[in-house]
Amino acid sequence: MASATSSTQSALLKGQGSTKFSDRWPQMRPVVLKLLKQEHVTRNEWQDLFWDVHSVCSWDEKAPTKIQKGLEDEILCFIKNVETSVLSHREESALLKAYIAEWTKYFTQCEYLPKPFQAMEMEATKPPKKKSQEGNKVQLLMLNSWNCSIFSAIKDQLLSAAMKLLYKERSGEAFDSQLVIGVRESFVNLSTAETTNKLKIYQEYFEKTYIAAACDFYKTHAPVYLAENGVQNYMKYADQKLHDEERRAEKYLETCRGCLSVQQLRDTCTEVLVKDHSQAIADECPSLIAANDVEKLGLMFSLLDRIDKGVDRMLADLEGFIMQSGLDDMKACASVITTDSEKYVEELLNQFNRFSKLVREAFKDDPRFLTARDKAYKQVVNDSSIFSLDLPSAKSRQAAGTKTHPESKCPELLAIYCDMLLRKTPLSKKLTSEDIESRLKDVLLVLKYVQNKDVFMRYHKTHLTRRLILDTSADSEKEESMVEWLRDVGMPAEYVNKLARMFQDIRVSEGLNQEFKESYKGSPVADLVNIKVLNAGAWSRSSERVPVSLQSELEDYVGDVEDFYKGKHNGRKLYWHHIMSNGVIVFQNAVGKYELEVTTFQMAVLYVWNQRPDDKISYESLRLATELPDTELRKTLWSLVAFPKIKRQVLVCEPAVKNAKDFEDTSLFFINYDFGIVRVLTTEKTKEEDNEGIVALRVLRTQEAIVKIMKMRKQITNTALQIELVEILKNMFIPPKKMIKEQIEWLIEHKYMKRDEDKINTFVYLA
Repeated sequence: MASATSSTQSALLKGQGSTKFSDRWPQMRPVVLKLLKQEHVTRNEWQDLFWDVHSVCSWDEKAPTKIQKGLEDEILCFIKNVETSVLSHREESALLKAYIAEWTKYFTQCEYLPKPFQAMEMEATKPPKKKSQEGNKVQLLMLNSWNCSIFSAIKDQLLSAAMKLLYKERSGEAFDSQLVIGVRESFVNLSTAETTNKLKIYQEYFEKTYIAAACDFYKTHAPVYLAENGVQNYMKYADQKLHDEERRAEKYLETCRGCLSVQQLRDTCTEVLVKDHSQAIADECPSLIAANDVEKLGLMFSLLDRIDKGVDRMLADLEGFIMQSGLDDMKACASVITTDSEKYVEELLNQFNRFSKLVREAFKDDPRFLTARDKAYKQVVNDSSIFSLDLPSAKSRQAAGTKTHPESKCPELLAIYCDMLLRKTPLSKKLTSEDIESRLKDVLLVLKYVQNKDVFMRYHKTHLTRRLILDTSADSEKEESMVEWLRDVGMPAEYVNKLARMFQDIRVSEGLNQEFKESYKGSPVADLVNIKVLNAGAWSRSSERVPVSLQSELEDYVGDVEDFYKGKHNGRKLYWHHIMSNGVIVFQNAVGKYELEVTTFQMAVLYVWNQRPDDKISYESLRLATELPDTELRKTLWSLVAFPKIKRQVLVCEPAVKNAKDFEDTSLFFINYDFGIVRVLTTEKTKEEDNEGIVALRVLRTQEAIVKIMKMRKQITNTALQIELVEILKNMFIPPKKMIKEQIEWLIEHKYMKRDEDKINTFVYLA
């Protein structure tokens, strides 16, 4: 019993004495060397190493430092032997293979060797938080030792050999890509020893050298290829090389989160392959656009879009081409489109579709190119060089003066084309409802590019008025749909609401007519009169009510209508707008009997011959008989003497004249009994009146906008006022500077605003 106790105490004392570093290190060292050399380590050796480290560090405070020093010596010695082995290979490929093989084994041991020494880590690290910041000390020791010895000695050779292999790949030769990948991984893994930037060594050496090598390669080869093969082939070359380099970068460069190596290489290659030759590439753009070579344009776009403002030249070239090509096409068919609104709209739509197809196929509907298309197409639509609409100048608040300024005739022709589609015409009769709707929406598409939309609105309303009054609409549903479509494309609500009110008035008038006919059933007036009671606000026209002497039959009907309406609506007042009225008269001669649809003014003139059909009546006598103002009488007589669509006219003038202004008081008029063609003589006003109305409305809109701005701003400079004014009115029209100046002066004169006494270019609102 005593012997057993003595033996146990001896073993404990022996264990206590063996906890010294000097006693235990000789046992640990062979296992460490086996691990470094990747030799077989038994389970007992592996477990004893854990125990030895723990025992030494537990009993000896200085043990961690001593162990680290011992490890460092053994690691450096091992690395020195590895270095000697690697450098024994003279050929670069063999050197790379040897280095990568040794590094791979060594880096694997960087994971295993530190594990038994974790006790040293725990003992030496105070406070514990530093462990996560500094990492595993043994692992860092191993990495730093490799970095300071073999890596520092041969890193230049490694990089040189790797870049030569990449040069071969760029030149089309094959090689073992794992060699370059292995070099990259060694640079990346060694960077983990850094405490701040975990990619420092990789970025300073491998990344920098890789990007510089790619830059040098293409700086040498790209200009040569461009000179030998031309721009168009060079674009294919550059595009292919950029894609190749991107795939190569994904393979050979670090792609971890936060690493920008691939992006930096992409930027460098773009600069060398594209930016340095962007001028030559862009110079090819006009010819490719003219040839409609969408494939090469798309390739050029993909290249130049990689650099800052690279596509600016392409945008300018596209815009110039669309503008010039569009105007050239318009001039080429000017003789047709100036007289045929259908052909004009078709030509505009063909151009839009052609240019849109080019932008879609070549530039993938990129917003910048769509904007360039819109800007150029707008110039074509609003061009006034082929044919123009001459609007009179505006003076003060009235549209007056003889001077005119040309504007595009496009809005007028669009309105005429809409009228052809919505009115009962040969065109609308041969089209289906779907075709008409499609064409109307095509008009709205072009209308978006019209600068002076107020001109379209004026003419569209004129044609709509004629269709509603004469009941010549082909499809009432399409008429009302058109109003809503105009609202959808951004037409002013005030204008659209007036059009909607016009339809409402027609529906109300239909009910009134029914009641009127019931009220006068059995009387001739029930069958001869058709009432249309219209709201002055919605139907107002520029012309004032024109006096005319009606024949006795019509005068009696007027009284009947007024009595009927007053009985229905007490307190309302009717104003007869004869300029908008029309009727049907019977014309009989040797050729036959005809019904002529005429305006009230034409009817008043023709009725003068009802009692004396064979007489020649002077201009002065006609004026006395009809009581029409001189201007209206001349227009009416000219429509009967020289209506452009009738070859054999209703009236004949003696002596013959070239225009209405040549009529004199002594000019004689008589019935043309050879007349044999029936034509509808409409209530449409002359273009001059409509044009004057457009300018008058623009004056009012300008004044209204100026007052609105002044009321909001109270005080504003002249420049700022003009900018805000154009911004408000641009969807309707762009007011000329002369008009703006005139309306400002008019508003100052009428005390709506004044000039600042100290600042002449500043205006002040007067409440």
